[in-house]
Amino acid sequence: MTEKPMGFDTLQIHAGANADPATGARQTPIYQSTAFVFRDADHAAALFNLQEIGYIYSRLTNPTVSALADRINALEGGAGTICCSSGHAAQIMALFPLMGPGCNIVASTRLYGGTVTQFGQTIKRFGWSCTFVDFDDLAAVEAASDDNTRAIFCESIANPGGYITDLDAVAKVADKVGVPLIVDNTSATAYLCRPIDHGATLVVNSTTKYLTGNGTVTGGSVTDSGKFDWTASDKFPSLSQPEPAYHGLAFGPALGPMAFTFHSIAVGLRDLGMTMNPQGAHYTLMGIETLSLRMEKHVANAKKVAAWLEADDRIEKVTYAGLESSPYYDRIERICPKGAGALFTFAIKGGYDACVKLIDSVELFSHVANLGDARSLIIHSASTTHRQLTPEQQEAAGAGPNVVRVSIGIEDADDIIADLDQALAKATG
Repeated sequence: MTEKPMGFDTLQIHAGANADPATGARQTPIYQSTAFVFRDADHAAALFNLQEIGYIYSRLTNPTVSALADRINALEGGAGTICCSSGHAAQIMALFPLMGPGCNIVASTRLYGGTVTQFGQTIKRFGWSCTFVDFDDLAAVEAASDDNTRAIFCESIANPGGYITDLDAVAKVADKVGVPLIVDNTSATAYLCRPIDHGATLVVNSTTKYLTGNGTVTGGSVTDSGKFDWTASDKFPSLSQPEPAYHGLAFGPALGPMAFTFHSIAVGLRDLGMTMNPQGAHYTLMGIETLSLRMEKHVANAKKVAAWLEADDRIEKVTYAGLESSPYYDRIERICPKGAGALFTFAIKGGYDACVKLIDSVELFSHVANLGDARSLIIHSASTTHRQLTPEQQEAAGAGPNVVRVSIGIEDADDIIADLDQALAKATG
């Protein structure tokens, strides 16, 4: 008889978190240790040969961080997950085994501004490149892919506008051109969307945001579906061929569905050093325990606030996908059946100056460069998170000069609306 899989609410508390075998501690301890003692020389050799699973050095693996990786993996429905120091680190970790000089990725124009800069500028120093495309135009996504393309990248719910990507359709394009689809699931979390269920190969998260939920630590994760055949072509030699950086081990043939995850640990974390610290992992583990409860409240508040804003004469436009007026409303049931998230933008009559006045007038909202906190957060993207982009890139990303981004928290929705109301009165009066 097949055992019934645990529900999300159970997994977010129990996955990866057995009682500590040494002390019986119910909460996962913070293993604040750089290194771990080997039983003997043979044990050490087996660990380094990947013949046995265990702990060597905290740059590679750590019991607290591993517990978090296991929990995220269970929620995302993956074969394996690694955790690292930030969401930006997770993006590089996701690309690292796939790329080489001269290779490129195809990415959505609707991305967090820091990601646009990372892909549009910084990765050039590795000899990689990126082509940005409107992912509502699937023909353009396919046309932008060539023999040197190694991945297609998008966000499930795009930052800052809250646009919902048609992951099923984009995954079909990725399959057709023979490359993995990488989805940033930060704004949705696995509670609202599981990209692997829609054909994604890799899922990255900034665990800093909703997964932790309290604005205390930074972190990132990469989850592999285990479903992509890295040996089907010669595009991914680090996974399909003997890896010179790890004494000639051919990760794909040797490790199958776990090839990407073990390569990311044995080579990626070893050499890039983008390590998550165990105390940060501990905070995120505790945060995830209430993820579903928080996301339900985030979504309920966002729907109420967005509807109020849309009906206000001082507002030109609201981008929340949960509004029936949104062109992305029909994607909610397929892609994010539990809600459209709590991140969106709105344009204010009065343009840039009115946005600045609004930011300076809010009292309940926190003016910070973050999202996914329990608190309601606000920022003017064009002058901050997307400031480094060209005006054309800002508009394409949904971060024009007359636009404010909000991350709706879990306070009383009427208090959130009251704060926006008084701030809008000062900004547009």
